[in-house]
Amino acid sequence: MFGGVGIYSGELFFALIADDTLYFKVDDSNRGDFEARRMGAFRPYGEAGESMQYYQVPEEIIEDPEALRPWAEKAIAAASRRRLTSVRTRRRA
Repeated sequence: MFGGVGIYSGELFFALIADDTLYFKVDDSNRGDFEARRMGAFRPYGEAGESMQYYQVPEEIIEDPEALRPWAEKAIAAASRRRLTSVRTRRRA
């Protein structure tokens, strides 16, 4: 799909690793955390390509397990909301 590693919590795809960089799923509830630290979106086709709803996790967060946990929990929640939206959309179709 993107040449990286997908990370799941149960059936929820909430993170990925590409080019030795960790990215977490974002939506309106947690995107600001990443943007406040000037972290960029995952762009599988380079800077000129389309971005995905995954943002790079700050290095200082990765290195601190206590700090990483809430970021991961928010990414899992974002993935869950996305999944619920997709299920509802399919049911309406």
